[in-house]
Amino acid sequence: MANKGIKITDFSPHLFWDVDRQKIDWKKNKAWIVKRVLEYGLLEDWNLLKQYYSLDQIGAICKELRFLDERSLGFISVLTGIPKESFRCYILKQSIPPHWS
Repeated sequence: MANKGIKITDFSPHLFWDVDRQKIDWKKNKAWIVKRVLEYGLLEDWNLLKQYYSLDQIGAICKELRFLDERSLGFISVLTGIPKESFRCYILKQSIPPHWS
């Protein structure tokens, strides 16, 4: 991880509005941070995230997420070159049939 002096307060306020920003741990909460930025972040937030975690790290974190919206999944899949089928959230979604089928 290449911190480069990035703080959680550098991200958009709407990303972490529901928690105390001072208590967010970059290591323990990395999956949660990445998911929030992918799903709700702005381009500036994405750039900050890439400065803190490498693209490979972000891809590895996302592969283990249980849920990620379609747009975010497509975005990270294209950027990392990892096929959608390799993501846990894609596999879980396929194994749970919708109610209206």
